[in-house]
Amino acid sequence: MNPILPNDEVTMRQDANAKPYDADVIVVGAGPVGLVAGCGLRHHGVDCLILEERTELQAYSRANNLWARPQELLAGIGLREALAAQAYPIRLVNFFINGTPTTPIAIDDVASPYPQVLYSGQDVIEKTLSETFEGRGGRLARGHRVTGIAQDSDGVTLTLGRGDDGPEQHLRCHYVVAADGAKSTVRPLLDLDFEPERFEGRMNRQVDARLSWRRSLEPDQLWFFYYERGFCGVLPVWGGYHRLFFLADDAGVPDRDPTLDELQALAREVTGDETLTLTDPQWLTHSRFQYGVSPGYGRGRVFLAGDAGHLSLPIGGQGMNAGLHDGVEIAWRLAMTLRGEAAPVVLDSYGVERGGEHARLSAQQAKGFRRTVYRGSLTDAALGLAAKAIPSLGALLQGTDDLQQMSVRYPDSPLNEDHLSGPTHLLQRGPAPGERAPDAEVTHAGTTTSLFRFLYNPDGWTTGWALLCFDGRSSDAGPSLAEAINAVSPWGHLRPRLVLAGPSRAIGDVPMLSDLDGKAHGAYGLEGRPGVVLIRPDGHIAFRAAAERHDRLAAYCHRIFGTGAGVSGSSVQD
Repeated sequence: MNPILPNDEVTMRQDANAKPYDADVIVVGAGPVGLVAGCGLRHHGVDCLILEERTELQAYSRANNLWARPQELLAGIGLREALAAQAYPIRLVNFFINGTPTTPIAIDDVASPYPQVLYSGQDVIEKTLSETFEGRGGRLARGHRVTGIAQDSDGVTLTLGRGDDGPEQHLRCHYVVAADGAKSTVRPLLDLDFEPERFEGRMNRQVDARLSWRRSLEPDQLWFFYYERGFCGVLPVWGGYHRLFFLADDAGVPDRDPTLDELQALAREVTGDETLTLTDPQWLTHSRFQYGVSPGYGRGRVFLAGDAGHLSLPIGGQGMNAGLHDGVEIAWRLAMTLRGEAAPVVLDSYGVERGGEHARLSAQQAKGFRRTVYRGSLTDAALGLAAKAIPSLGALLQGTDDLQQMSVRYPDSPLNEDHLSGPTHLLQRGPAPGERAPDAEVTHAGTTTSLFRFLYNPDGWTTGWALLCFDGRSSDAGPSLAEAINAVSPWGHLRPRLVLAGPSRAIGDVPMLSDLDGKAHGAYGLEGRPGVVLIRPDGHIAFRAAAERHDRLAAYCHRIFGTGAGVSGSSVQD
């Protein structure tokens, strides 16, 4: 018997060669990223075991916010509502530059069903996700550290240590997702380690405590203060607490965790509020800054996710949110692969896409960090003058679209194929493959609804790809759309939807979405010409072409999905 599994029982999975497997997928790390990957795998019906070195949930919060695009992805695997129930929705961001207020930013002014950023606590997020994972039939084992990995053509064998002198154990699975954080033990075993770049002369000091001050205590706003030699944020944390952080020049600052009195005195000076009082601190800490990206996000059957592959700077909680993308993205790819629904390119695309995105984010963060905490006295003086002349300066310094991660795209993905670009399609200017599929208002069965409802888990297929068939307001589009729908029929997980701005027409049992006002056609740049757009389980566009080129659509499906002989499952595991 293997003592790592619940009740000292071993669940042995068998492949065609009768080799034993302890799980289809083992996730290493039970932080938010690993738990999202595990919940996603269970959502897709994949047997999953999560290993965690910590024996207890973390008692305090590190990352604590969820931006709009990650919320969309979490909603797609049935996680968003449970997390939102224990989070504060933020509507406004206030900026002060050298004491001068600038025009607040309406953070929820983005085109998403979930425009408000949610602020909670990492401990709360982990508890909610752990309960959800186990409620979906997942297995979570604590107190285990991965010390070795061996791969072969059929699977992965993990060597585990327990404590300092516990017996060595071995587990076998088809695939591994390493989400074990910045100090990952898996990453160096794959020869994917990296030397982080460091920022010198700067320090972050931080406290989570109860706050009293003259500004609002309602947890629906954020405050940011640019001050001489530094940058301060005041953010809500779940349970009636606030987080105050100070990114600043470290000259004369003791290289240790700050005291509550030290941070209270600094907060009073920075915010201009002499009444500000901090009590009941949950967490006092200090940190230096370094960043970097792994040279690869996968090696064979093992994949990196979150901080295991990307050492992120503490700017806007971007690191955890980017890691949540990783968890969602690897889950549907592994599920499709295990079901036989995908050619190898689907799993190979994970490293290309997410590695490229983390490199882009890392460069963006480093640029913003230098601008924020390496300003110097001349820049500080210039910002002070600019704040008086340009009330919207805060919005110029912090763009909400990037913070909300709505602009994440995969222009170089091997899953992309575009037949509506180039000189012959100058008027087709909708979102291209690799970009997020936009939402739009449509009508279904006489009820106004959202296009998003028909993209994620289409018809209950958790790894379903939605094929949007636009008629381009043409009365002659019917035969071409029917041919396109027929072309994808060998692949059961491809679920067509008719988007009709012209005459109503039925094609089998395909859902009909009325778009007489052209909102969906306009969002996709297809007003005036019939076209098809294939959308992945994560809501990114993969393929687009003119409706009559169903041959190109069929060829794409053969390249991405194989022959169509895979065994598909259609039950949402929520």
